[in-house]
Amino acid sequence: MPSIVDARINADYYLRVIGSTICCAAQNIGMLVAGRFINGFCVGICSAQVPVFISELAPPTKRGRLVGLQQWAITWGIMIMFYVSYGCSFLQGSKAFRVPWGLQMIPAVMLFFGMMFLPESPRWLARKDRWEECHAVLTLVHGKGDPNSPFVAREYQEIQDTWKFERENADVTYLELFKPNMINRTHIGFFTQVWSQLTGMNVMMYYITYVFLMAGLTSNTNLVASSIQYVINVVMTIPALLFVDRWGRRPTLLVGAVLMMTWLFANAGILASKGVYVPNGVQNKPEAKVQVSGSASKAVIACSYLFVASYAPTWGPVSWIYPPELYPLRVRGKAVALATSGNWIFNFALGYFVPPAFENITWKTYIIFAVFCVGMFVHVFFMFPETAGKPLEEVEAMFTDPSGPRYIGVPAWKTRVAFKDAVALEHGDFEKKISHEYSPERVEHSTEKVDA
Repeated sequence: MPSIVDARINADYYLRVIGSTICCAAQNIGMLVAGRFINGFCVGICSAQVPVFISELAPPTKRGRLVGLQQWAITWGIMIMFYVSYGCSFLQGSKAFRVPWGLQMIPAVMLFFGMMFLPESPRWLARKDRWEECHAVLTLVHGKGDPNSPFVAREYQEIQDTWKFERENADVTYLELFKPNMINRTHIGFFTQVWSQLTGMNVMMYYITYVFLMAGLTSNTNLVASSIQYVINVVMTIPALLFVDRWGRRPTLLVGAVLMMTWLFANAGILASKGVYVPNGVQNKPEAKVQVSGSASKAVIACSYLFVASYAPTWGPVSWIYPPELYPLRVRGKAVALATSGNWIFNFALGYFVPPAFENITWKTYIIFAVFCVGMFVHVFFMFPETAGKPLEEVEAMFTDPSGPRYIGVPAWKTRVAFKDAVALEHGDFEKKISHEYSPERVEHSTEKVDA
């Protein structure tokens, strides 16, 4: 019997093949819209379920790296499809759009066959009372094949204790996410995804051709220069994969917000002070009504690249890593799905906002996103606790610590990265506590609390 995550991801394969086939064979706008709708539905399934699946399988010291690989894969997909589409633009006739849409089936087929070799989530198996299989998966992914590994025994016991407590709350609906004891975590996960969109990454990724047109780049030169940002996105995600579990989630998000704010304010200042207003738009493009040249043009291009280089190792991967770590087992799937919906809702909204914003308020568009970066810095500092290096069951204890504010637990700014402690635990050193933010007595007390 496949897990619900496996089933949903496999459903994604079937639907994506159907959607890509409809797009590839489209004879009119209706068929194209139907195919794109189906493919969009598939993206929603994968983006909501894959982080949960990986988080529940990964050891604490590698969880950020493994979930971050999803974002890295996304950056590869964006870059590859840009160059595929660019190459196909030189084809004659309908092949120019049918080939790229048809190629979307290839990753779906790879995903389908790849899922055959992946184990179930041990926490999902626990929910189904398949304890022997749960232990076997823990042995495989955490014990390196040793069923007597101390870390496997500890994880297995924690899963048992947590599931015993959560079984009393087996009937879960989305309404539980808005109860007093859960609303704080719900808002953190949702805003992690929303803020990742409000960084202004859409300005750079979707509409950078307008920005480069204002900087004097035209035709193929503009497209090739735009493609460099996709390469930067792929390359600069690598540092996060290597170090995000050591750096922690909070510092990564805070540093990313400051850097992106800097480049956005810089671009706004350059366009405002050095730009020349063009009423009808550069080359009659109403979205490009400010033109810069010389050193100012080079500065705009440089700041645009630096912005992408700042987003890629920070908000890009962490916006996917962080939400699945926040929630208890019984609501994790629904909570991550809700958080992910925030990403795609604001992605859709900004896709419509940015072109008219460039047309009507020109360089002030950058000011808006820079102010959002200021807002996210403050929000993260005061409300987003550190989860790096902590088993998912320990994160639950952090949020329910009775010594902190009610329904919040340990104040965010008092939380710390637990990577070194997690390494010690994975090597069987149980004398070291996974976190110094709460005592064992508080953890025990928190698991006895009845949900409000």
